[in-house]
Amino acid sequence: MLVSVVIPCYNSELTIEKLVDMCMEEFKKWDGYECEMILVNDYSHDDTFGAIRRAAAKYPNVIGVNLSKNFGQHAAIMAGLHYVHGDLVVGMDDDLQNRPEQIRQFLDKAEEGYDVVFGVYKQRKFSAFKNFTGAVSQFLLFHLVDRPRDIEMSSFWLARRYVIDEIKNYQGNDAFIQLLFVRTTRNMVDVPVEHYKREEGKSNYTFWKGLKLFMSFMNYSTIPLQISTLFGVGFSLAGFIAAIVILIRKILDPGVQVGWSSLMCIILIVAGITFLMLGIIGEYVGKLIMTLNRSPLYVVRDTLNVEGEEKVQAGRHGEEKRQEKMDERG
Repeated sequence: MLVSVVIPCYNSELTIEKLVDMCMEEFKKWDGYECEMILVNDYSHDDTFGAIRRAAAKYPNVIGVNLSKNFGQHAAIMAGLHYVHGDLVVGMDDDLQNRPEQIRQFLDKAEEGYDVVFGVYKQRKFSAFKNFTGAVSQFLLFHLVDRPRDIEMSSFWLARRYVIDEIKNYQGNDAFIQLLFVRTTRNMVDVPVEHYKREEGKSNYTFWKGLKLFMSFMNYSTIPLQISTLFGVGFSLAGFIAAIVILIRKILDPGVQVGWSSLMCIILIVAGITFLMLGIIGEYVGKLIMTLNRSPLYVVRDTLNVEGEEKVQAGRHGEEKRQEKMDERG
């Protein structure tokens, strides 16, 4: 069985070749499994693509993909998915915090019949701030997205080919791989894995990049809009009740004073909630516009070891373009 390992690479010049060597060594030990690796350079600032080029020259089953600018981790994964040939696909990070020997646990679970397997870290080796923001994101996603409540998603995963083929049909502008899995199947499971310390460099995820990724969940849920409706109904009802209470008090005691400060507090609260809801609606409208104007999810500049295929030049529609050219030649 062929297993495709997709790795988005960003500023990983010092780690990616070692990771490739480790992966090749592990698959030599496992009977019945072969591997290919798809390494996607997300416009790194160092010589990451040079390292990918060396790995591709060393191993013919290593495919290199070079993006034309930085599109983000999940867009890079989507780019890599268009080059997989395996029956099973594994996604992992490029920083050696995931190790290839752990893939065997995923394969064993896949043999039990699961469509998607997530690696759950026994102890997260991130900074305290990233651990905190990650916990907050997990909590919010649990309640804002329709997903199995007993599944903890991560960036280390395995999926069957039919799931990947369905995900490649995604037409949105913001990809969130784990949520695309949830949209495709519920036949998934977690396996506990070790999370190793970063050997080189530091995390490339800033607060704003993490927030942008988190906000992409709106592509997969309308719950924020439903919350906006509940807020509107709640505040309208509260205002109506408050008006009746004030009117009754004024009738019973004409000398009662209406507090200016309390009125201002109410105005500020209501105005704040109003602008928050408008911001949420604006996010949905903005994402709709970005989708309608066909902004590419990724654009491929160069490829390595891609035989018999045309280079993908326009992200989201690359597969269709290759198919059209093949049909014309046929």
